[in-house]
Amino acid sequence: MSVVVESLMHGLLQGAWAVLLCGPVLVASVAATVFVVRRRALAARGSAPTGSAPDGGDQLFWDLFLGSCVALPALLIPALVSPWAGLVLAGAAAASGVAAYRGSPRFLAWRAARNEERQRLSAHEAAGVRHDELLRRWRGYELDPACSIDYPALTDVRLPETSALNKGHADRGAAADCHAQGLPGRRRKPGSIPGCGGTGSRDSRRSAR
Repeated sequence: MSVVVESLMHGLLQGAWAVLLCGPVLVASVAATVFVVRRRALAARGSAPTGSAPDGGDQLFWDLFLGSCVALPALLIPALVSPWAGLVLAGAAAASGVAAYRGSPRFLAWRAARNEERQRLSAHEAAGVRHDELLRRWRGYELDPACSIDYPALTDVRLPETSALNKGHADRGAAADCHAQGLPGRRRKPGSIPGCGGTGSRDSRRSAR
């Protein structure tokens, strides 16, 4: 009886070590393979041309082949050591594959939104630098009487270009005030300039004049 218990405990111990050693490798390889295949499928669903189907099939084969080269040994070796360890690892591999399949669209959407936000912030910073440079040059014309005499159109708001420049400056100032106060900007309405409060459009319009 003691021999049977000892052999059973020895088998459980070996199976536990096999699960601990091969489990992370198996779960990671299955999840990575499913994620890569799912990502390629989502990317090719609406953007891939028809003529690229053979290349997509070859890529799918190699993705599955490379994933199997890692996942199958990580599953078969523990299964040979202990059958229950093989069952546990098979269940873990199936769960990781399902989780990767279901979570891939949300993760890809989150990453795309983060990249888009980074691009938007980068464009906003570049526009801010350009605006500050234009404002510095504009002040040179505005504060220099000789430049005002030589270039009267730069201060004539009746001209469409000058009026657009003043409105753009007002918009930038209103957006900067909203950002400093932590207030959301208001959507632009017809005939108004965006602001961050109830008087934002009225103040911007006054600045434009």
